[in-house]
Amino acid sequence: MKTVSSLLDEHWYQRYKKISKLNIRSSIYDVTNRCNLRCKGCFFFSSGEHEVAREEMDTRKREAFVDKEKDRGVNLAILIGGEPTLCMDRIEAFYARLPTFCATNGLIKVPRNRFPDMMVGISLWGDAEAEKILRGKDTFAVSSKNYEGDLYAYYLYTITPRQIGKTEHIIRKIEGVGVKVHMQLLSNDEGVDGFSWQPEELEDIRSEMDDMLDRYPNTVISSKYYHEIITTGKMMGRTFGWMECPSVTAPLDNREPCPKRLTNFIRWASDLKTMHRCCTSETRDCSTCKDGAAHMSWVMVNKRDHIRSTRDLQNWIEVYEMFAKLYQFIPW
Repeated sequence: MKTVSSLLDEHWYQRYKKISKLNIRSSIYDVTNRCNLRCKGCFFFSSGEHEVAREEMDTRKREAFVDKEKDRGVNLAILIGGEPTLCMDRIEAFYARLPTFCATNGLIKVPRNRFPDMMVGISLWGDAEAEKILRGKDTFAVSSKNYEGDLYAYYLYTITPRQIGKTEHIIRKIEGVGVKVHMQLLSNDEGVDGFSWQPEELEDIRSEMDDMLDRYPNTVISSKYYHEIITTGKMMGRTFGWMECPSVTAPLDNREPCPKRLTNFIRWASDLKTMHRCCTSETRDCSTCKDGAAHMSWVMVNKRDHIRSTRDLQNWIEVYEMFAKLYQFIPW
């Protein structure tokens, strides 16, 4: 019988033990329906999710809600938007009660005297040209000044087909700013011309992502197994999609048979009552989803399937470690 201990040497077994105790239980929260950008391909606006609920304005109600989430077993609050930094008091309600991650476009600096160790993920959609096309602004020019040398910030570099051959330039700029970077792929929910992935492009970008991890191991937070899964959409001979995704809101999950999934996961709208279908978009075709966290979670909840060879289990450990680092359950 194959077991964890039989497949791993002492070094890998200690790495496994370190993450096996974490028991991460996350949920996602829309902090606000507003944003100071309107990016082409942003699932929040392209799916109309900004219109399904009215923002809860009462601070005491928000604090009571977060307390209930903590009682529900949540130990990681992932704050998205709109743009969370437009509402610092709402961020505070979470941060004072739970380990909190804030996704931001970086245009407004999170005050470190108020949130000294809150992990911040800064969105970046490519070089200045691509950002101006997709987002209307070169956000890096601003965010890099706001977060230079910040030990609790990293760039979430959403790579598009037009970034093939250009990723090293971006990685080097981020390295120069003194922060980390994690890579995922654009899903192009709004069908912007020239930004949808073709099979040969996915092969090219996988090779390029692998190369960036090899060249910049102290800057890039990633794993080659993750690169394989996010570019192929396949794991253990299975194909990612609605019947495989682990990041479906639990009370709305009526799939039969229900796949392995995140425990008690809910994505809450800004009224703190309405629930969204999943971690991304109500309208996204799951077969085209390239969301990095969803694919990481897909690996993480399927540990048993990876206990079949040493390499498979090491791949699982590397992905779990990557997720834990990005949300600071373990240090860089």
